[in-house]
Amino acid sequence: MSEEKIPIIVGVGQINDRPEVPAEGRSPIELMAAALRIAEKDAGQALLADADFLGIVQQISFREIRDARDPLAAELGIAPATMLQTEGPNGDSPVMLLNEAGNRVGAGECRIALLCGAEALRTAAARAAAQEPGRRIDARREAAARREPSYAQQYGLVAPVDVYPLYENALRASLGQSLAEAQDESGRIWSLFSEVAVANPHAWIRKGVSAADVTTASESNRPIAFPYNKLMVANSSVNQGAAFIVTSVAEARRRGIAEDRWIYIGNGAAAHEPNSPLQRDRYDHSASMAVSIRRTLALNAVDPGDLDVVELYSCFPCIPKLARRLIDWPVDRPATVFGGLTFGGGPIGNYMGHAIASMTDRLRETGGTGLLFANGGYATHNHSIVISSAPIPAASFPRSYDFQAEADAMRDDIPALARDHLGDATIESYTVLYRRDGSPKAGVIVARTPDNARTLAHVPPGDDITLRRLVDPDADPVGAAGRIVASETLREWRFA
Repeated sequence: MSEEKIPIIVGVGQINDRPEVPAEGRSPIELMAAALRIAEKDAGQALLADADFLGIVQQISFREIRDARDPLAAELGIAPATMLQTEGPNGDSPVMLLNEAGNRVGAGECRIALLCGAEALRTAAARAAAQEPGRRIDARREAAARREPSYAQQYGLVAPVDVYPLYENALRASLGQSLAEAQDESGRIWSLFSEVAVANPHAWIRKGVSAADVTTASESNRPIAFPYNKLMVANSSVNQGAAFIVTSVAEARRRGIAEDRWIYIGNGAAAHEPNSPLQRDRYDHSASMAVSIRRTLALNAVDPGDLDVVELYSCFPCIPKLARRLIDWPVDRPATVFGGLTFGGGPIGNYMGHAIASMTDRLRETGGTGLLFANGGYATHNHSIVISSAPIPAASFPRSYDFQAEADAMRDDIPALARDHLGDATIESYTVLYRRDGSPKAGVIVARTPDNARTLAHVPPGDDITLRRLVDPDADPVGAAGRIVASETLREWRFA
C-alpha cells in the first residue's frame, strides 16, 4: 500500500485540571486546546496550523457550548477545511473519530487530522453548587427529567447506572456464578485497574485498592445499584482532556516526524444495540459487542493471542466481563492501559481518548499490538479498533466500519413489550437502586410473561422482604417465579 494511504498516530496529549478552587477550572474548550498543543509537542513538529480535519467528542459539562467546533478552532487560531463534532457524548466516540481519521487519510481526503475531547464536570458542579448550594449535577438524569418519562424511566431505568446492572445480574446467572464469585471477578478486574492508574501519571485517582476494597460496601464505597458500589462505576467528577494527531506515513516523512513517534492504525468495526434498553434481545450477551470485537481482529488478521495490551471499556464491570470472554483475556491480566473509568477518570464520552493516548505511549515504549474496545450509551454503542507499533499488513484504507447488518442478523428475536401485564411472570433480570445514604430507593424487575413478552415491575422501598431476597447472596432471583400486581402508582412484584 502507498505510504500516502497508511494512517498513523504521531502525537498524543492528555491534561488533568485540578485548580485549588474547582469553580476556577478551565472550560472544555481550553482543555481540548491544551491537549492538542501537548500532542503537537509530542509529535515534535508544528502540525496544528496545517490541520485540515478537526474531530471533537461532544461535551456536556458546559451546556452553553452546544457546538465546540468554531470556539475550539478560534482558541487554536486554525481553520481546518472539515470540522466534525460527534452526535452525542457516547463512549465509543473517540474510537469512531480515530477510525474516521484513518479512513479519511487513506482516502486522500485529509493530510493532518486533529481529534480531541474534554469534560470539566468537576468545575461545572462547583459553579452550580455556588449558585444553588447543595445541588449535585447528574447530567443524564437532569436531561431525562426535562422529557416526558418513558416506560423504562417510570420504573427507575433512567441513567446508565440503572441499566448496566441488568446485564451484570443476567450474565452472572448465565455463567452459573454465585454472587460472591461474580463480585470477586469484578473486584479483581477493578483492583488491577487501580494498579495501572497508580503507574499512569495521567490517571485521575492514583491510589491502589484491593479486590475486597472494591466489593465491600462502606461509608466511602456506598452501594449505587445492585450489585455495584461506588468504586465499580465511572467517575465523571473530573476535569480532563485528551487529544491525538493522525497523518499518513508519507506526510510524517515529509515533515520529519521521528519514526519512534509513529503508531500504526488498523481497521475498526462498529455495531449497536437498539436505543431502548427494553428492546434488547437478552442481557447476558451483546451481538453488537461480539461483532465489533471479532470483526476488528479479523479485518486486521490479528489473533487474540497476538494482543499485547487491551483497553476494554469499563464504565461498569459487566462490559469488560463480556468483552474479555470474547478474546479469552485472563482475569488476572490488566484490561486497561489508562486505569479504567473509576480510577483513570470517566470524562463522559472521552474516556477512550485517554485510552488511545495511553496505549500510544505504551506501544511506543514496549512495542506490540493493542485492541481498543469502546462502549457507550446504555450498553448500546460498540466500536473497536487495533493499533500497533508496526505496520498492519492486512489493514486497508478506506474501509467501512459499519457492521450493523451482521450484528442484527446474529441477534435473537426481541420480545414484545407488555406494559400493562398483571399476573404470573418470571424474572429476566433486576437491580436495586440506592439513595446516597445507602438505603434502598426501589427495586426494578425486568420480567417475562407466560407468552414470553417483556414487562417491568416495581419493588417499593418499604417492601423489605422482597428487597432482601433480591440482594440475598445465597439466592439468585433470575428465573424466579412471581406475580405482578396492581398498585396505586406502578405495578409491583411479588415473589411466588
